[in-house]
Amino acid sequence: MIEYVQLDYGKIDGDFLEGFIRTQVVTKCWRKVAGVWQIKTAPFIDDFDEEDKIEIIAQLNNTIENNGVVFVAYVGDKVKGFASIEGQLFGHDHEYLDLSNLYVSKEYRGFKIGKKLFLMASSWAAKHGAKKLYISGHSAVETQSFYRGLGCVEAVEYSQVHVVKEPYDCQLEYVL
Repeated sequence: MIEYVQLDYGKIDGDFLEGFIRTQVVTKCWRKVAGVWQIKTAPFIDDFDEEDKIEIIAQLNNTIENNGVVFVAYVGDKVKGFASIEGQLFGHDHEYLDLSNLYVSKEYRGFKIGKKLFLMASSWAAKHGAKKLYISGHSAVETQSFYRGLGCVEAVEYSQVHVVKEPYDCQLEYVL
């Protein structure tokens, strides 16, 4: 049974991601070439190492501390999915809130956990003044298919912070 929870500050400790399998084998990615989106062969394996896990835990705690939110999908006492929304509106018209994380553990992909977390995050963002959700989405074909299937489109306004941090990500938005 999957339990969905909104976490309070201090509930994310060093063991938070124990047993979480981030592994994603990527073969094809979306790339913008001369202003046109194309699928390109770009094989690699994306995963969390221990340093990544420490950084994500710190980031999630920071999100909650700064008026954002973290939603978690638990199976038993193990995290099998999580999503976070930053608490500060941004963009030219202050209409975006940032979906800063959305991950589902490898063995639970296809169980609609990601969709449920996305919808929870979207609902929270709308209640907190956003008109759009901003997503700097992994460029893997499968990840983009997930976001596009939910109704996400290329962002009208790009966050340069995200573009610099992850230049291969696809900058997306979701109208709330």
